[in-house]
Amino acid sequence: MRTLPVPDPGVADHRTPDRFLWWLARGQARTLLGGMVFGILWMSCQAVMPAVLGRAIDRGVAARDQQQLVFWAATMLLIGLVQAVTGIVRHRFAVTNWLTASYRVVQLTTRQSVRLGGSLPRKVSTGEVIAIGTTDLSHIGNVMDVTARFAGAIVSFLLVSAILLTTSVELGLVVLPGVPLLMLVMGPLLKPLQARSATERQMRSDLSNTGTDIVAGLRVLRGIGGEGVFLDRYRRESQATRTAAVEVAKLQSVLDALQVFLPGTFVVLVVWLGASSAVSGDITAGELVAFYGYSAFLLIPLRTATEFANKLIRGRVAATRVCGVLALEPDVVEPSTPRPTPPAGSELYDARSGLRVRPGTLTAIVSDQPDESALLADRLGLCAAEQDDEVSLGGTPLTALPHAVVRERIMVSDTGAALFAGRLADRLDEQGRGDVHRALHTASAEDIVEALPDGLDTVVTEKGRSFSGGQRQRLVLARALTADPEVLVLVEPTSAVDAHTESRIAARLRDHRAGRTTVVTTVSPLLLDAVDEVAFLVDGRVAAVGTHQELLATDPAYRAVVVRDVEAVS
Repeated sequence: MRTLPVPDPGVADHRTPDRFLWWLARGQARTLLGGMVFGILWMSCQAVMPAVLGRAIDRGVAARDQQQLVFWAATMLLIGLVQAVTGIVRHRFAVTNWLTASYRVVQLTTRQSVRLGGSLPRKVSTGEVIAIGTTDLSHIGNVMDVTARFAGAIVSFLLVSAILLTTSVELGLVVLPGVPLLMLVMGPLLKPLQARSATERQMRSDLSNTGTDIVAGLRVLRGIGGEGVFLDRYRRESQATRTAAVEVAKLQSVLDALQVFLPGTFVVLVVWLGASSAVSGDITAGELVAFYGYSAFLLIPLRTATEFANKLIRGRVAATRVCGVLALEPDVVEPSTPRPTPPAGSELYDARSGLRVRPGTLTAIVSDQPDESALLADRLGLCAAEQDDEVSLGGTPLTALPHAVVRERIMVSDTGAALFAGRLADRLDEQGRGDVHRALHTASAEDIVEALPDGLDTVVTEKGRSFSGGQRQRLVLARALTADPEVLVLVEPTSAVDAHTESRIAARLRDHRAGRTTVVTTVSPLLLDAVDEVAFLVDGRVAAVGTHQELLATDPAYRAVVVRDVEAVS
């Protein structure tokens, strides 16, 4: 029994889709070979069955020899049992191969997503990732699944050809080149099928993006009356995708029809030649029955071969998409020669904006342009799209430190943070070493947990959709506080809560993070009044530093930003 997922999926060769599929195959070579061996045995049993049946007719029935009849009947029973056992084992290998390949694709893309971090949504669409996790991995798994039957089809075809040649050279010479010729006839359909499949795959990905955008912004769309516009857009894209899928289905239907018509015609030819040979006395009645059995059997390897070609085409299209994601590089790369880690309690400094965050303080960043403060927060945590050497910790640029060190010491929790599905207690404390109850108290989220049927043991739905926006924001804040990093950067942590809840959070946050460095981007007077220091940004630069009350009294621009926010809330 193989345990999935594997501990380490390895480093994929994603230079081309063919190399990627070959790399997957090499990684599960033992189970692939096992499937091929039993696939060959399973189909070979079917291949020799007509010959045994012909012998039973000639030597048992026609010759009226009861012993021969019993012998060949027992031989048929034994072959049938072997076929049944090998078929079961082959199927188990096929399922294992499918699962192994699919799990490795999931692991590779998940690891790449974690590696890219904040770069992922900037480089690849959500729909593309969804399509990889739903359909592409299935197509890649199908390639590994059909391999065992394809190997059996090739060997059984050669076996039948050899038997036919020993019985009738004429029939053998018809069968041996006939099957490859049938494959060549269907070959011209495979390339356009691949092109149409790739187009349909891209359109399906784009449609998933549109659907994701609509669901994510449904509340906003309703607020501005834009549901109809986006509904029409989704309908148009959906119809275009349907049309593309129909084009694929048209070509696929022709291919499926040829898989029946051409082998059927071929079977008729073989049976006619066999019947002619039997009438002329060149072959016996039993051999004629065997020839008919071979003609019917040859449909199986023929269809298996075309099925393999079809699934290989779809697998290559899927592998192309996976390779595209695996080839992406994060915006910030690991340093070639990492610098020594700064001591604990070091100052965080951004030369571009002039922001200095003294260790152990609660510092707020205020800007009349929320995007400026959010971008600065991302830069402080090495999460921005463009990162330079201007952000440093204890005088050491963050880009010169290993990313694992930066992630461990500096955490950025922004408004887009989501909750993963699973047990709530586990989602709030992934490392299992924080004080969840204290964090929930600071985030004023105890009431959320108390209202749940199983408290912290309640299973959270995907992205925490069962919670309201304000509840999710408080739980995300609790998760960040539970992690208790050396430097915690919070982007608008109370933007979705009411004033009373925000007041409680502001009062408790200072005590919770006492002695730890905390940065908050906000324009809320309730939070600003609780921090040690406020840095006011103008055009991306720190224009003033002081307490909230000091800046209110001395800086009209700062006062305008804060008062405007209060008036907007009122």
